[in-house]
Formats: sequence, structure tokens, C-alpha cells
Amino acid sequence: MTTSTEGFREIEHTADWALEVWGPDLEALFVQAALGMCSLLGVRLVNGPRERRSLDLKAADSETLLVDFLNELLFLVDRENFGPDRIDLEIRDQRLAMVIDGAQIAERGKEIKAATFAGLVIRRGEHGLETRVVFDV
Repeated sequence: MTTSTEGFREIEHTADWALEVWGPDLEALFVQAALGMCSLLGVRLVNGPRERRSLDLKAADSETLLVDFLNELLFLVDRENFGPDRIDLEIRDQRLAMVIDGAQIAERGKEIKAATFAGLVIRRGEHGLETRVVFDV
């Protein structure tokens, strides 16, 4: 793993796509997972009007909250052609509140069906929290 305190990198997976994600806290971990997912998608935004979305989620645990969060972002990408480039979020007591800034998508190179629970565990690591996220393609 790199020495950066937060980030993501694509890792090999037999059938789907996967990311290794790390951050100093849960909020940073979620943001890096979202940025990594958009990177896998090859999302490029238009140089046009900016848009803002708000979203609140609640889940039984952090792993479920992460999968729900990523799948909500996929919904915005797929159904509204909206791509984020700035995500501000707060997580407290398994509740996530976020504001997403972005724009319409000019180009997208790949498709992702969903974020999955396959092997998903958020754990303490060298740089705070880390996990692996597998995406169904």
C-alpha cells in the first residue's frame, strides 16, 4: 500500500472489478471509495452548469452503509447522468448525510451494475481504516 493517508487503487479480481481503499476515518474512506468507483467508470464531466445533490442514508453497520452509499451514487450516474467531483459527508451512528457537487457526465467509459458485499470488511490498518470493494460489472 502507498504511504498516502487516503486513497484508492484498482486491484485484480477474477470476474468483477475491485478497489482497495484507505483513509484516516470513515468519511475519508467513503469519499475515496466513491472517487475510485468514478475512476473505474471513466467518468468525465461536462464543463457546464454545476449541480448539487443531498442524500441521507441509514444502515445497520458501516459495511452496509458503504454499499448503499456507492449504489446511490451509481443511481445518480446511471439514471440522472450526474457525476460527482466533490463529496462532503458526515457519518454518525450509522447515519450518513452528504452533499454532492458535480455536473452532467460528458463521457463514461465503463459500466458498473452495483457495489457488492463480496468480502467487504472495514478494518483498522496502517493509515486508519481500509477495505476492499468489489463491483459487479
